[in-house]
Amino acid sequence: MATARPIYQQLSKNITAYPPEEAREMAFMLLEHYFGLRKADVLADKTLPPNRTEPDWFRIIERLNRQEPIQHVIGTTIFCGLEFEVSPDVLIPRPETEDLVRLIMHDFADREEVVRVLDIGTGSGCLAVTLARFLPQSDVTGWDVSEEALAMAQRNADNLKADVTFERQDILNVPASETRRFDCVVSNPPYVTRSEAADMDRNVLDYEPEVALFVDDNDPLIFYKAVANFCTQHLTKDGACYVEINERFGEATRQVFEERGFRHIQVYKDIHGKDRSIRATF
Repeated sequence: MATARPIYQQLSKNITAYPPEEAREMAFMLLEHYFGLRKADVLADKTLPPNRTEPDWFRIIERLNRQEPIQHVIGTTIFCGLEFEVSPDVLIPRPETEDLVRLIMHDFADREEVVRVLDIGTGSGCLAVTLARFLPQSDVTGWDVSEEALAMAQRNADNLKADVTFERQDILNVPASETRRFDCVVSNPPYVTRSEAADMDRNVLDYEPEVALFVDDNDPLIFYKAVANFCTQHLTKDGACYVEINERFGEATRQVFEERGFRHIQVYKDIHGKDRSIRATF
């Protein structure tokens, strides 16, 4: 009977575009995705499921060695314990973005009345869907400029049984007819400057949407200014704004909110000690 370890060893050996440790982690991810085997199962050399459908390993290895993200190869990724569909149409959810969910849950988990949430630049819908699932008292809306992203976000909401309203909207051009107010505004906007692209890996540059990643160097905080401006008119008195930020512009982004009347602004660091998110209230 076929067992897990030989396949794991072959995958680890043949995924050559990454350092050995990363290749081994990818092999574990592939075996879990296709056969439902956890890392402990692989290390214990468990028998493979008898009714398994064998994937085209050669094709998978070929794609990974072109540095196509493994999340695109298997079609999904895990965010806050939930499985989200991803594709080149949306930014792959990152673990550091989970910090925004934790901040919001800390602030609103005990609130009994409805929490009106707006996710600006929803992409895959990871923030909007997760908040709709974990905050049962929430009323969540997700905005994006991309029809393809909105379609994927809706599929993720349907698959995860989350009640979210998705709308095509550009935070840089919000119509005057928009009068709704929100208790929680959250955004992970584009914040990588064009000049930083030279230091980025191919698996990001070649396979993830530019519109979700990059801003011009001459105005790197354009989306934070737009979000903060929007909040001055549309955030409730006791509401809060949460944004993920570029580590290079922590203080500058804090000043954007301060200049627009926010009085309580906290910059949070990620697990690597880098400025990564901001919580701002009036």
